[in-house]
Amino acid sequence: MVCLVSRTGRHLQRYDNLGRRQVVGCIPYRYKFSSDGTLSNELEVLVISSQKGQKLMFPKGGWELDESREEAALRESIEEAGVLGNVEGELGKWNFISKRHGLIYEGYMFPLLVKEVLDFWPEKSVRQRAWMNVEEARDVCQHWWMKEALDILVERLNSLQQQKNKISQFVL
Repeated sequence: MVCLVSRTGRHLQRYDNLGRRQVVGCIPYRYKFSSDGTLSNELEVLVISSQKGQKLMFPKGGWELDESREEAALRESIEEAGVLGNVEGELGKWNFISKRHGLIYEGYMFPLLVKEVLDFWPEKSVRQRAWMNVEEARDVCQHWWMKEALDILVERLNSLQQQKNKISQFVL
């Protein structure tokens, strides 16, 4: 069962020792199916619109006191994008200036291997979502630090694929 209400308010919000708000986001991803129904190596990522609907990005939001970074990443993916999956190893930490508030935030990003796409989710009425290839997502994403996280994810997944290919050569 998924909660269909987003958390609101800042009373549980985490701040670092310099007073910067800490946010956590994720890059929801999956592999496309080929026309014959088999899983391909073609990567798709899910982008969402901002609440005002003018900018595209990956899900992100405040890291709260009662959750780990990984739990926050999963919560944001459910609330903002309506997807469930496996949160994987952290992609990195960035300091960036909030465009809305002009303050420096500390942001962490994680990959989320999507296992389920929900028909209904807490922010469905205020956000759009779209699956696209990496190049398209990189072009439309409005945040430089999220683009960097996407590049790290692609590099990581390519490296894993190369390792699998090498192992399969030895097995055959």
